[in-house]
Amino acid sequence: MDMDPRFSEENNPRIIRWLLVVCGLIIVMIVLGGYVRLTRAGLSIVEWNPISGVIPPIGEEAWLAEFAKYQQTPEFLLINKNMDLEGYKRIFYAEFIHRLIGRIAGLLVVVPLFYYIARGIIPWRKSALYLTIAAGFGFQGYLGWYMVSSGLVDRPSVSHYRLTMHLLTALLLLGLTMWTAMKHMYRRPQKIADYRQTSPYRYAVLLMSLLVIQISYGGFVAGLDAGWVSNTFPLMHGRLIPGGLFAQFDNWLINLVSSPLTVHFIHRWFAFVVLFAAAAIYVIGKRRVYHQMLFKGILLFLALVAVQITLGMSVVWFSVPIVLALSHQATAILMFMTATFIIYHVVHRVETVPAALKKLTAVPQAGD
Repeated sequence: MDMDPRFSEENNPRIIRWLLVVCGLIIVMIVLGGYVRLTRAGLSIVEWNPISGVIPPIGEEAWLAEFAKYQQTPEFLLINKNMDLEGYKRIFYAEFIHRLIGRIAGLLVVVPLFYYIARGIIPWRKSALYLTIAAGFGFQGYLGWYMVSSGLVDRPSVSHYRLTMHLLTALLLLGLTMWTAMKHMYRRPQKIADYRQTSPYRYAVLLMSLLVIQISYGGFVAGLDAGWVSNTFPLMHGRLIPGGLFAQFDNWLINLVSSPLTVHFIHRWFAFVVLFAAAAIYVIGKRRVYHQMLFKGILLFLALVAVQITLGMSVVWFSVPIVLALSHQATAILMFMTATFIIYHVVHRVETVPAALKKLTAVPQAGD
């Protein structure tokens, strides 16, 4: 029996809504992870219990037992040794909510997915991409614990390499989900032949590559607490190029990725490399008359870079306030999504707003 086209994978607006909700959940998780990091709450829960961990400690005895575990960690012994039980509860709940939302997000991916597969709305032959997204959520949970575990042994902070890996994997998952949603929104888009040989594709890949490098250094800055190295801009320690950039480690390559001073310096100035590239691509696009949707994406990216640099300078000047720091992180996510949008519109020459978007706000009819 043929499937009712209203319920098919390609024509079902519910799948688009579901994928966009998943994108939203990933964004919430990334920003909430930033909040947990800034409040130093990420190391408050010293065990990874995927099932029993959905319930917080109940009763004074349970809280004291959980607090006793935390008191054995380097973070408590070296940084929070004067913290009382009430203070511990505050950071515990921040990390607990972060993990709980992660679990809920995973369920909101897996349950609808298997429903759609069971109903035949998503055929098995087309399920690989969706299953990859679902598996990505599970892998992110593991990476989160892998990151946290690095701060429970002999150091009061997580590995900045693992933190950055966790961040980039989350963005990869976001990009994959967003790309899948756009494929549905634009209804069987026609892929441009030999698009890899076109200059717009090379420019788009360059833009994404520069952005990923900059976001990676943002992860290094967060993991090394390098945001507090300097609260002045453009000068650092009274100089445009501070002394000792390559003095912390003997190997200059290690300084590039592990010295707080060097990482901070690279992150603040590489932002202008991204800005210059975006401006150059904008000028090229204007001269070559790129199609409307692609040009709008480039223009939006350029505007977001300008906003991001302003936020970055503000974060430095005001010594990393939480609101500005989270706004800085959220803008980076928007930049990544815009870069994904640009690449999509290079690969698939889409010149109009997708008609499928109109159905997202349509009132469901009886039988839908």
